[in-house]
Amino acid sequence: MIVFKSTQDKVLAALQSVSGIVERRHTLPILANVLLHKTGPSVQLTTSDLEIQIRTTAELGGDDGNFATTLGARKMIDILRTMPADQTVSLENNAGKLILKGGKSRFTLQSLPAEDFPLVQESASFGPVFSVPQKTLKNLLGQVSFAMAVHDIRYYLNGILFVAEGKQLSLVATDGHRLAFASAQLDMDVPKQEVILPRKTVLELQRLLSDKEGAIELQFASNQAKFSFDGMEFVSKLVEGKFPDYNRVIPRNHSNIVMVGRAPLLASLQRTAIMTSEKFKGVRLNLEAGTLRVASSNAEQEEAVDELDIDYTGDAIEIGFNVTYLIDALQNMSQEMVRIELQDGNSSALMTNPDDSAFKYVVMPMRI
Repeated sequence: MIVFKSTQDKVLAALQSVSGIVERRHTLPILANVLLHKTGPSVQLTTSDLEIQIRTTAELGGDDGNFATTLGARKMIDILRTMPADQTVSLENNAGKLILKGGKSRFTLQSLPAEDFPLVQESASFGPVFSVPQKTLKNLLGQVSFAMAVHDIRYYLNGILFVAEGKQLSLVATDGHRLAFASAQLDMDVPKQEVILPRKTVLELQRLLSDKEGAIELQFASNQAKFSFDGMEFVSKLVEGKFPDYNRVIPRNHSNIVMVGRAPLLASLQRTAIMTSEKFKGVRLNLEAGTLRVASSNAEQEEAVDELDIDYTGDAIEIGFNVTYLIDALQNMSQEMVRIELQDGNSSALMTNPDDSAFKYVVMPMRI
């Protein structure tokens, strides 16, 4: 029986869309495989790592009839990548052996039974479905994901908080030293829901989402989130735990406001970062009327000083920051100017985009 027969680019695209979560080495060998479920010309591809499950359906031809099996996902991708995009490839089931053919090449693949594949048990009670354009969600994730913690013992920080309430979807990420917040408007009213999406899920969504205007549908349950877009269905486990109250962290009434060009400030920080010590990436910012001085030094007594002309008439302030946290934020913005609000040398700073009030970035000061 011919399971599928189509061009290399179609088969490869379908496989690559689901295989980002597949680990080559897993305690359960079957999780290195993709589950193929054929119904007539349609083939449903499913992968899982027990916490995330991705499923897509592709029209890949082949014989009529039904068939199911699991095959090594990475190995199939490696084989297909060696073939030209317009090459016709087919998968045949011949007396229990699965043979992948392309041109004059043939590969006999090891399979594992479809019924042994551990599908994620979907939650029985998802909240209402709401949708945003793919492009919007991709932008929101890009604006906050860099502030996620990595391997923090406060496991609820290793991900992004999604808050849907009324007509607003907000995303928040923090690692305890800095916090990024971004929001977008929804077309419909939704009841308040708060979920924490794991880091791996966030990175995979960023990989899969495109800049299309097409919508992505979101649904949240108490222990799962479900995303549907481009014929794909993405189900993920959530991180349990209580996310910090981000509203208390975002400063409200800082009196000193700096307007500075994003690109010149980024270049200045990248220059002074060269002279910071490996362990403490500290830079000092000195603010006076009309001038911002950025300075750094290291254990070898080396120093860097950079000056920028700025639009500022507030108090004289000296404040230290981890330079990486400032560079990360500026690299994830695209506008021309950046607005920085400060109170004094010991309070956190608020960075915002003058053209977009929906983005906020808070960074804690550092003693230098």
